[in-house]
Formats: sequence, structure tokens, C-alpha cells
Amino acid sequence: MGEEEKTQPRTQSRPGPLVIIGGAEDRDGRILSAFVRLAGGADAVIAILATASDEPEGTEEDYARAFKRLGAKRVETLRVLRRADAGNDDILRRAMGATGFFFAGGDQLRLTSTLGGTLLDAALHERYGQGAVIAGTSAGASAMSETMIVTGPSDDAPKKCTIKMAPGMGFLEGAVVDQHFAQRGRLGRLLAALAQNPRVLGLGIDEDTGVVVFPDRTLRVTGSQTVTILDGRTILETNASEARPDDSLALTDVVLHILPEGYGYDLDARRPLGPTSPPQ
Repeated sequence: MGEEEKTQPRTQSRPGPLVIIGGAEDRDGRILSAFVRLAGGADAVIAILATASDEPEGTEEDYARAFKRLGAKRVETLRVLRRADAGNDDILRRAMGATGFFFAGGDQLRLTSTLGGTLLDAALHERYGQGAVIAGTSAGASAMSETMIVTGPSDDAPKKCTIKMAPGMGFLEGAVVDQHFAQRGRLGRLLAALAQNPRVLGLGIDEDTGVVVFPDRTLRVTGSQTVTILDGRTILETNASEARPDDSLALTDVVLHILPEGYGYDLDARRPLGPTSPPQ
């Protein structure tokens, strides 16, 4: 599938793409532009969920202005602050009419504990399966995966119990995401997550950088920094099960890729893809 075809709005017969952003993105830059384009461009109906934020109103207004500047036809704000809100008939109706959903940053556990298992959660997965685009930045990026990193120290050597993990929203299978990656020195905690489950890939996404994950399970990097991908299937030695909580982890033969804009990765084949034109 060519890149031009991939960046067209999704049909109703297959899942939509995911746009996973490392945080602190340029509000008028190419990452959010790619999201609006994938969601339909001038026909896009964007729904913002600032559930993770401790200042939802300001966050909603900020992104609503950005998406309107970028040419979206209509921008909805789905104000979901309590689990009861996620069953509201008006919110569900507006969600079913959206072509793209944007999860803002904040606290990913607040997001998943508010939305998980609700009628809105089901509606989001239904719309995603019908072709809607799901995007998330910062905490919204971490929540994309089946299992997410909730918290853990940065700039520290990986240890057995340095991180806390919890179920995510489940849009991205077979990977765990960390954000603000290079800027907050989070390589150690992503390695600690990988030590707990070497089957999954680790995606570390820098600020003002994102990946577009297409329905064929390939991704492309866009933005000003890089994406770090860790593959733990090749690990030969680890002390993850024997180490005491504060012991340093031993991990050997972890495969690491660092990908700048235009480079890609095949999530199923687990191989990097050469550079091409990034999504616009």
C-alpha cells in the first residue's frame, strides 16, 4: 500500500489509523495537520476528550482552536469528567458522528478509569472499527495500548519495581508506549516495562513527534524529534523474576531502533522501514 493511499480517509470496512504523539506538539504543525487530514480534512468532525486533564476546559478550547485553524469541518468537545458522563445520550450521539477522536494529555489513569468499560468506550471502539481516526498526546498516547505505563521515575537505571502499569484503552495491540521520551530520560522505565513482558514492543516517542499507525500495522514517524523502538523478543538473559524490588535489572540482546521523521516500522514483521515522505 502506498503512502498516498494510506493517508486518505478510512473506508467503513476497516479500522482507522492511530496517531500517537509524544506530547508538546506544535499546535499548527504537521502532526496535528496529519490527524485532521486522516480524519477527512475539510469534512473532518473532530471530537476532543480532555478527560485526562486537570484543566479540561482550557485544554478543550486550545485544541478546538487548533483543529479549526487546520481546516476541520466541525470540532466537538466531549466533556467526560465522571463515569456517569460516559453514558450520556448526547455525548454518545455526538461521538457516533465523529470521524476523528483526540485524547489530550494529563493523567492516563484518570482517563482509563473514567472511560474503561463504559458505553462511550464501546462507541469509541465501534467508530474506530468503522474507520474513525484515534489520536492521543502525552497521557493520551500512553493510554492507546492494551497495557500502559502509569508512572515511574525518569533518569534512573531500570529496576524490577520502578514502574506501575495498568490496562489501557486497547487500540494499539502488542506494544507499550512512553512519551516525552528523550526529554525526560525514560529509556530505563521503558526497558523495565519490557522486562515484565518481552513479548510486546516498546515505543518511546519524543516531544513534538508522533507515529501514524496504519491499518496494515505499519507506522511512519512524523515530527521534529525521534521514536525509539525496543524489541525484547531476542532477550537471552534477564534477572527480572529473581531480582529484589530495588535491584538493577539485567537485560541482554535487546534490539533498539531510533527512527526520525519519514522512517517507519512494521509492527508484525518487527523490522524497520526506510525513509519516505512523512504524512502531511
